[in-house]
Amino acid sequence: MNRLYAYLRLYANFFQPVMKMTEKKRIGSKVQKKHDDIKTPYQRLLESSYVSEAQKERLTRLYKALDLFHLRQKITACQRKLFSLQKKKNVKNKNLEETVWNF
Repeated sequence: MNRLYAYLRLYANFFQPVMKMTEKKRIGSKVQKKHDDIKTPYQRLLESSYVSEAQKERLTRLYKALDLFHLRQKITACQRKLFSLQKKKNVKNKNLEETVWNF
């Protein structure tokens, strides 16, 4: 389980873009929201002035070492292992695996 979370953390922080809300205004009964550009958390850290250059270089080395295809394969392998453990314990929710694979 910890291995799966480690892979998911890398996937989410380096490859999953996020649209951050920068402003929220209420105009009568409507709410108007403004969003920043879509970027990954990694890209946002590189643009931040709060992160030291040494930390940015470390993150860049880590990013360059990652391979999205192999990372997704590792995530899928960990998920399959979890589902096989679930089947061994004979959990009654059979649709859970179908739900996860079809996301």
